Amino acid sequence: MGKVRVTIWNEYRHEVLEERIAKVYPKGIHGAIAEMLGRHMDYEIRTATLDEPEHGLTQEVLDNTDVLIWWGHMAHNEVSDEVVERVCKRVLDGMGMIFLHSGHHSKPFRKLMGTTCNVKWRENDEKERLWIVDPSHPITAGLPEYIELPKEETYGERFDIPAPDELVFISWFSGGEVFRSGCCYRRGKGRIFYFRPGHEEYPTFYREDITRVLINAVEWAKPFEYPKLTFDHVPTPYEDIPLKQRH
Repeated sequence: MGKVRVTIWNEYRHEVLEERIAKVYPKGIHGAIAEMLGRHMDYEIRTATLDEPEHGLTQEVLDNTDVLIWWGHMAHNEVSDEVVERVCKRVLDGMGMIFLHSGHHSKPFRKLMGTTCNVKWRENDEKERLWIVDPSHPITAGLPEYIELPKEETYGERFDIPAPDELVFISWFSGGEVFRSGCCYRRGKGRIFYFRPGHEEYPTFYREDITRVLINAVEWAKPFEYPKLTFDHVPTPYEDIPLKQRH
């Protein structure tokens, strides 16, 4: 496999419409993530945003994407169902997917999970402590026991998702809430990672420890060679069973 091909998708609305958010992310959240990943890894990185034709996620783009990173918040419903179907099919075919922060309410995540994905939430500049609960998982490589974010948006359980195949992080917030913040899933041939931090008001995506999580997640989620699988009707048995033993 050559360079890992990473596409970073961002609806790119807060940064355009709100000056205070533009000051935090002058190149957009997608630009900040691309910059940070590019400092550490020799990935083939492209970005895409909501207002581009086909939201920047044409079939050609997706066919040339190994891992898709998704950030959305205020415009989930503006994502076309056609693009959602295209994205989900690529995941089933083996593309890795990383959903960030409010991406839990995105159309692709809800479709892949099959639940509402609802949460409790509060914006109050509260501290988040992101605890590693599976230190053997590759997404935790090179990280301390916990990551402390001085200000973040608060999420709280119940998080209406299927039980994760692997739970990597749990968050505790200074207001008392806890939240399953690092959740791994497998759908078809694809791997999915949901990672909670990243509210648009805070410079979370400029942090080295958060970047390390994203790099580890890309490496975990990228496609790998599966055995070739066949489906549908099998006209003959795999073993030569005498006819009298078949009934």
